[in-house]
Amino acid sequence: MKFLIFVGLIAVLIGYGYLKFDELTRPLPLPTFDTNKYWGPGDGSKYKEDKTITPFKIQIDPKINILSNKTLNNFTLSVNDTLLPPKEACANVNNLYLLLKTTSSVLKIHFIHAKPTAEAQHKKKVLPLLLLHGWPGSVREFYDFIPILTEPAEVTEYVFEVVAPSLVGYGWSDAARKVGFNAAEMAIVMRNLMLRLGFEKFLVQGGDWGSIIGSNIATIFPENVLGYHSNMCVLQTPLAIMKSIVANFYPEKFIPSRFFTEHHFPLSEKLKFLLEESGYFHIQATKPDTIGTALLTSPIGLASFYIEKFQTGISPAHSQRFDGITKVFTIDAILDNIMIYYLSNTATTSARFYKENMSKAYRDLKLERVQSPVPMGCARFRFDLPSVMDWQLMDKFPNLIHSKYFNQVGHFAAFEAPVMLYIDFAEFVNKIEFKKGEDQ
Repeated sequence: MKFLIFVGLIAVLIGYGYLKFDELTRPLPLPTFDTNKYWGPGDGSKYKEDKTITPFKIQIDPKINILSNKTLNNFTLSVNDTLLPPKEACANVNNLYLLLKTTSSVLKIHFIHAKPTAEAQHKKKVLPLLLLHGWPGSVREFYDFIPILTEPAEVTEYVFEVVAPSLVGYGWSDAARKVGFNAAEMAIVMRNLMLRLGFEKFLVQGGDWGSIIGSNIATIFPENVLGYHSNMCVLQTPLAIMKSIVANFYPEKFIPSRFFTEHHFPLSEKLKFLLEESGYFHIQATKPDTIGTALLTSPIGLASFYIEKFQTGISPAHSQRFDGITKVFTIDAILDNIMIYYLSNTATTSARFYKENMSKAYRDLKLERVQSPVPMGCARFRFDLPSVMDWQLMDKFPNLIHSKYFNQVGHFAAFEAPVMLYIDFAEFVNKIEFKKGEDQ
């Protein structure tokens, strides 16, 4: 009798364990979203939709002269108060592309619209591409990437018409005036922007927050997405975490080559790195207005905080040298990026995005567990944040058609290695089976 009771208890525990495992790991249905939510001031009762698209010109006060006239210095422990004169930085925020503004969900969105030349369009098929940046980046990251995308190349039969928006609350795009603007809402606004511009179907490419937003667009609006390419392939579902623990003991079973195991393992080192370098994340996810106010009242503090993030995101061979960052990025490019935040007064509104995405409301959506049928491509750069393996990624994107590892380059791939990122993106696009009429 005791034996039967024992067996019965074991069976109950196994059954309960299975139910809990299934509850934590099974794919979930897509939540319902309001795709026309009002994010402006007041209740929106008097709001009238404005569909105009207007040219945008960067206006800079010539009297601005706050940053000190010094040069970049030692970055090993921190970034010091060392910047070039702001006038040089201001002058370099050039109107290199067609800068435009339009409204989406009452928010005015600033974006770059770069079209291939008529000759390029004659030679190649044109595909629309939504290009998404992250923090502390901006559309400035794409200044060297966009020209490659819009010019014909031998590696692909396609050329790309690029839309690169400043995210809501970043650069010269409006910030949401209500609480709750998370990565899902950002995805809705970005998709609505593409529809406003006449693109019913389009490609999406992104890193950092752009990767999270791109994933959400592919999840919420698969009917609009021709393909989604990410250079920051992350997934933090319970099943993905379980698989990571298993693969930590047998990495050769799950990774295409032993040379790539260091992209993922050992877990202890990856966790140590994240703990050491994620202080900014915790600050912005808990007290964004405090850090935002501090940064905006101290231009040197703003520059130090942001430059240190770029320093951390490059190869250790450069990040530990006082002049290392200048071996990867030009001074002008880094200063342009900082000045975009400073001149647009968006240190606080961009930081709030972290808090919104750590909120219970966003976490309860569980969008990482909602599968997307969209063709997906993943580029894993050696010095980026730890990525997930194909074994994990396919739980979210069963139509993973492209996966590649690189033993160089860091977190800001479009900024650091635009040609390398372009080649990988082009390879991914070549693998997509476009239905007739969808590539127009």
